[in-house]
Amino acid sequence: MHDTPSQRARLPNRRHSTNFTFTCNGQRYHATVSRFADGTISELFLSNGKIGSDSDAAARDSAVVCSIALQFGTPVDVIRKALLRDSRGIASSPLGCALDLLAREGE
Repeated sequence: MHDTPSQRARLPNRRHSTNFTFTCNGQRYHATVSRFADGTISELFLSNGKIGSDSDAAARDSAVVCSIALQFGTPVDVIRKALLRDSRGIASSPLGCALDLLAREGE
């Protein structure tokens, strides 16, 4: 067994968030990102505007799981590197595309 963080970082009830849109695999997605006080990403919400579609549900669920991992202390680069990529290293999912865009923003 390994040590795991037992405390989830509590986010303020009201927090600053930023929104952006992007395209992944020919579909347009909307993202909302919030950050901890130190500037690291604390949560991410994704949708593609096609409510009820499989692609929207998968994007939303992946962002929720990503947010939980971030709040338990998983570094964003660990998440990014674990996600599916094509032979050129380009993210294959909306979550990967969004996290790559945020990483480029921080460079």
